[in-house]
Amino acid sequence: MGLKSMVIDAWSWLNYKPIYSDPTLGMPNRRAFPQAHASWVPATDERRLAAYKLLAAYDNNQAAELAAVRDGDSARERREFGDPSMFVDTLVSHVLGREQHITVPGAEQGSDGDSTAAAAERVQELLREWAEEELLPMRMLQCERKAVGLGDGVYLVYWDQGKNRVRMKTYDPGFYFPVLPEDGDGADFPDRIHIAWELPEDVKRGLKPRLRRITYELDWIRPLSASGLDQGGRPVRAPVMTVPDDGEQPVPVIGAGDQVDDTGAISRQYPWNEEPSFRTCYLTDATWELGDIKGPVDVDTLPLDAATFATSSDGEVLDRLDLYIDFIPVIHVPNTVPPAEEHWGQSSLAKALQVFDELQGTDTDSSRASATTGSPLIALSGKAVGQSKRERAVGPGLIFEIGEGGRMDTLNTAPQLAELRNHRADLADQAANVVRLPAVSLGTMDPSKVPSGYALELSLGPLDSLISGMRLARAHKDRLLLRFVQRLFLAGQHPDWAGVTPLPAQLVRGPYTPTDKAAVLEQVATAYKAGLVSLETGVRCLTEAGWPIEDADKEIEQIQSRAFEQARFLADALGNVDEVAAFLGREAPDEEPVPVVQLPPVPGDDDPEALAQAGRQGGGGNS
Repeated sequence: MGLKSMVIDAWSWLNYKPIYSDPTLGMPNRRAFPQAHASWVPATDERRLAAYKLLAAYDNNQAAELAAVRDGDSARERREFGDPSMFVDTLVSHVLGREQHITVPGAEQGSDGDSTAAAAERVQELLREWAEEELLPMRMLQCERKAVGLGDGVYLVYWDQGKNRVRMKTYDPGFYFPVLPEDGDGADFPDRIHIAWELPEDVKRGLKPRLRRITYELDWIRPLSASGLDQGGRPVRAPVMTVPDDGEQPVPVIGAGDQVDDTGAISRQYPWNEEPSFRTCYLTDATWELGDIKGPVDVDTLPLDAATFATSSDGEVLDRLDLYIDFIPVIHVPNTVPPAEEHWGQSSLAKALQVFDELQGTDTDSSRASATTGSPLIALSGKAVGQSKRERAVGPGLIFEIGEGGRMDTLNTAPQLAELRNHRADLADQAANVVRLPAVSLGTMDPSKVPSGYALELSLGPLDSLISGMRLARAHKDRLLLRFVQRLFLAGQHPDWAGVTPLPAQLVRGPYTPTDKAAVLEQVATAYKAGLVSLETGVRCLTEAGWPIEDADKEIEQIQSRAFEQARFLADALGNVDEVAAFLGREAPDEEPVPVVQLPPVPGDDDPEALAQAGRQGGGGNS
């Protein structure tokens, strides 16, 4: 096999395994990965699906079972002690952080007299309520477990009419089949996505093996009363015209709220767009019996005439159902930033997989060596008195009688066992170095051996760069998720979202490394006292450091409600009682009108007696 047949792609790091890349066939083993070679799976996805199954086997301590397909039952004797699973769990906890918060820029500024800040605060409140009802942290954990271990994760958001809110699902990436254009950028959003999987045979219900495919497709808005095909069977943009019985001009049959321009194209004004859109998303949910799938077809070209279409809760047939949205509500989450013009991420176990194989071999050898160390082999020389098997068996309190000149020797394998354990420790360190997980992040370092906090911070450098890259790959997907949620609430016409304008929202992931809370508190207090940072920034820094602040806005309100000294300065500066009361979150007291001062009358010059009395009241005065 020459260099011309060498495959370098997103999964070529698995080529070293014969079960994955056969030296003669150059494809995954059909017996080990039958799902990847199903008739409906595109040829370009075979290696991807096989890689997912192989990585899942490592994560579940079942790599030996796959190896037994090619190497025989002896491969099942390998010991797998869960090192890949530990690495995945550690990375998942780091990339998620201790907590997750939804923030909308501008919401922390308060809504006093500022309509923009009030709108941001309202959107933030609604999104946080949705995240709590939909168990967003748990959904994220499910997706991140797939993304870190397999390289990719998939979210689906949809409107649930029964629950009257946006729902969220997590799919295995092996069910995800995007239709990527050959001359397009893999980082672009595909216009057609399939979520497909096989359903096993159900003998009790009389169901044969089936294939279910859910398709989301962006296409031109079509009329409601016809298939939208021209005489040649090609889809058309123009609406189908119908002629009324009264002989008037033909009119297009379109949906409510849609418009037809001069060219015959149908447009629709979505509440989240400023300009009308000519596209919409269609949903198709169909099922095929595997026996009916024949010929050179794949998941994108399955014959619709042999399909059985599902129905929604409202009784609508899910055959190109118009969802009245102009986006596909499926979000692909890559574990790493994909290379240029690529679509798929890479598993965090990819580069260290050969080290894990060496760890399995060392664990197996250590297990065998420990057996001979605990029950050593004994050799007897000379003529022994007893010859029964019981006398030759090794056990506590057993006495061997050996004749003249006899001796007993034992095989000591303890040094070899100790060397194997040292070798295993070296391999574990090598795997951690390749994955960029320092010992302190794995919890295998003795804290008393850390020379200083600065040395600890330096040791976390590789982990910082690793998590930064992983969070960079997810940053846009997190914003996209919250954007889709807002649009679906508007499309579902939820009463709480009436009149709400979608705003950019962020999903902030908490810290993942140990932090010195006391040091952060001192820095924030010093900077805030010197006027270098605002109260909002200070509270955000304390939240990221792990302080138990559930809601930054409420925390700021509580702090200001007790800031009487600052309120006094504000009163001296503005002289406005209402402004001071708003700062404290209180109501200004009702001020009573100041009584008018009543001055005594001034006596005239023509009243000598009054002048004399006024002089006596003034202290007698000097004439």
